[in-house]
Amino acid sequence: VLLLLLSLSSGAYALDGNQLLRQVDANMWPDSYEMYRKLINVDKDGSRREFVMYTIKQGRDKVASLFLKPPEDEGRVLLRIGENMWMRLPDVLQPLRVASMHSTVGGIFNNWDLMRTELAADYDVASVREESGSYRLSLKRKNEWAIYDRLEISVDKEHVLPRRIEAYVTSGSLIMSVTFRDIKVFGDGVVRPATVETTSPLWPGVSAVMLFGEIRRRDFSDEVFTVNNMASIADLRR
Repeated sequence: VLLLLLSLSSGAYALDGNQLLRQVDANMWPDSYEMYRKLINVDKDGSRREFVMYTIKQGRDKVASLFLKPPEDEGRVLLRIGENMWMRLPDVLQPLRVASMHSTVGGIFNNWDLMRTELAADYDVASVREESGSYRLSLKRKNEWAIYDRLEISVDKEHVLPRRIEAYVTSGSLIMSVTFRDIKVFGDGVVRPATVETTSPLWPGVSAVMLFGEIRRRDFSDEVFTVNNMASIADLRR
């Protein structure tokens, strides 16, 4: 981290935008963790639908989310292993394959948004430039798992954390804007935004808010992240 900060202060960061992106990822997401978060979908009429999830992660591409609320979704589990994703319903024995571009929660957030981890795993930095108090990174998709063709990210210089992300499709159209607020100390060296607000031109008058309540470093075995173990994710909560 010190070497990165020295390179940023000297202006050398422009030579390695991917290193800056990796530092953003590291600041946002511990390598392995457990966390609680709340997703709030807000409709045009002001009505809200809230989801509470317990999520665990191991490495770059193993993620599982257990739905705790609302009652009708309690016990539902999403599992991501690499570019593959499954959903398990409490009353259905066989997990179902789901697509990253679809949404199991409705509203703006799709499955990729819910289960994504490090951006550097899916994007290369095409360019980076310095702005007032921030760095502007232009990212280009490098695999088909990432559903957005291009991302524009504003990174806060002081904390090396995202301020805003704009997501674009192949045609060049803006499809989603994400704003990060409320930098919070979660403990275990995790300092990151606690509030993520999202809007989309495809959903006029609609918004989605993700609130992060707890993030704790925790290691898991690879066996936890298997289709056969989805029914046991609830047992990991402490």
